[in-house]
Amino acid sequence: MKQKVPKPKLFACSQSLELAHKIADAYGGKLGKSRKNVFSDGEFQVSFEESIRGRRIFIIGSTIPPMDNLMEMLLFIDAAKRASARHITAVIPYFGWARQDRKDKPRVPIAAKMVANLLQAAGATRIITMDLHADQIQGFFEKPVDHLYASTIFLPEIKKMNLDNLTIASPDMGGSKRAYAYSKFLESEVVICYKQRKKANIISHMELIGNVEGKNVILVDDMIDTAGTLTKAADLMMEKGAKSVRAICTHAVLSGEAYERIENSKLEQLIITDTIPLKKQLSKIKVVSCAPLFADVMHKVQSNQSISDQFLM
Repeated sequence: MKQKVPKPKLFACSQSLELAHKIADAYGGKLGKSRKNVFSDGEFQVSFEESIRGRRIFIIGSTIPPMDNLMEMLLFIDAAKRASARHITAVIPYFGWARQDRKDKPRVPIAAKMVANLLQAAGATRIITMDLHADQIQGFFEKPVDHLYASTIFLPEIKKMNLDNLTIASPDMGGSKRAYAYSKFLESEVVICYKQRKKANIISHMELIGNVEGKNVILVDDMIDTAGTLTKAADLMMEKGAKSVRAICTHAVLSGEAYERIENSKLEQLIITDTIPLKKQLSKIKVVSCAPLFADVMHKVQSNQSISDQFLM
């Protein structure tokens, strides 16, 4: 007699509790019971408050700094392994430390590789994430990685705008591949910003490659941190005669003076996903949830179905 496969269970890390509830709702279930106990010195312990023996479990949490968020994910994975979970899938909407994906100067770490090693050593059997800062990070894992693209979410939003003279833009050379992919799908023109940095998060010079005069421009990026690059690009495009400038960014890190820069910039609108919780609300910022996308992929992973229809690009 064929044994029935038990239903999967969903759990949340504390930093992504709101998103995890949305994913659970879209999945058609509830989050499992778990606990996080914090000691007086800041050390913490996590635990599952229900049996997970023989189950596939999904642990949902973005690994945004501080390091405690990554550590919490690792501890949950280790606890699941020791509690005899059958499969342990780390659902990481925002994969932190991904900007350090190579040695760009001597004597520096490759943090993205180190994080991949830690997740696998802890016991993760599968990773589901979205819009990695560099696609090749998938190769850092020896376990299956489902790398989703926010284009599935953003392209319908762009079409709803019904903009004439649409032009897709990349705020830097590194994002040109992403911009060309969007432009191909939307059958629009592309412009690229070329920037030079004094140091991390500080731009010394920026130039525009392409014509934006009379165009409705949409800047496309995987993440927005201090918003220096994006707002400088928007202001430059308006100076060059653009009709309007909007931006779509998957991961809203928004650190430092990011909110003030966005508010004071020529950006008409910034559309983001909820992979990272917002610290404050702005009228210029629109959030579209990635929960339905993750829930659908989790369903297909559980039932061993193809997820290729989720890749619009």
